Amino acid sequence: MDVYISVDMEGISGIATVDQVVRGGHGYPRAQELMTAEANAAIAGAFDAGAENVTVNDSHGTMDNFLQDALDERARLVTGSPKAQCMAHGLGGEHAVALFVGYHAPGGCPGVLAHSFSSQFSWLKLNGRIVSEAEVNALLAAEHGVPVGLVTGDDQICGLAERVFPGVATAPVKRAEGFSAANSLHPRRAQAMVRAAAAEAVRRAADLRPVEIPDRLELTGGFQTAAAAEYAAEVPGARRIDDTTVTCEVSDPTALVGLIGVWFATSSLAARSRLPLVTLR
Repeated sequence: MDVYISVDMEGISGIATVDQVVRGGHGYPRAQELMTAEANAAIAGAFDAGAENVTVNDSHGTMDNFLQDALDERARLVTGSPKAQCMAHGLGGEHAVALFVGYHAPGGCPGVLAHSFSSQFSWLKLNGRIVSEAEVNALLAAEHGVPVGLVTGDDQICGLAERVFPGVATAPVKRAEGFSAANSLHPRRAQAMVRAAAAEAVRRAADLRPVEIPDRLELTGGFQTAAAAEYAAEVPGARRIDDTTVTCEVSDPTALVGLIGVWFATSSLAARSRLPLVTLR
């Protein structure tokens, strides 16, 4: 059995502040250790349950966060960015189940470091409803016939996962106390919880079903600035609703992830264009 694991950082136990999740922050090196250890717990759980091959995708930020020599050597690692399928890159029909580790709530909702793919987005909506990274990645998994078996993170994303992914196992390793505050389990207890939940998900993989892909996929982005929305509206088929809101319909989950990537890149360009004004003295 082949198992796919996508690992983000914001939902890892003990992580709560921006300083921890941004390269160069004082807390970032320790966050790398915590992220690597929790990934190892999920890998171990997958092998405990009979996995033969495990692929791990580094899904946070620059996507090169793992301490690679400390990662379980039985797993293969997909690292670096940009990647065409972003947080679900490397996932394919050969995988029996997808595990999402260290995930977080979507932008516009409560949760530790809640956001949707980029801080450049205030929120993302799919067919009129705020959507999380986990849900977008689940659609891409469904395109390959792969179900989501596990989501770990804070209580907010775990609660959301239980509502939208039938039969999913969850591991709420911390409780959100604010955007940058959390009540966390001790890392070793969190890792034990993740390992057990990963094993449960892999054992039950044959009983799980992929999420349904809607007939219509309309993505609406709330951008932080009017300049970002102006760039985003230049995507063929996109329509600007107001100063900071753009909508666009796509054909399938692969195109959905591609659109998010393009919007992220253009909004980042818009943000960089404002830096001279922000830093002007």
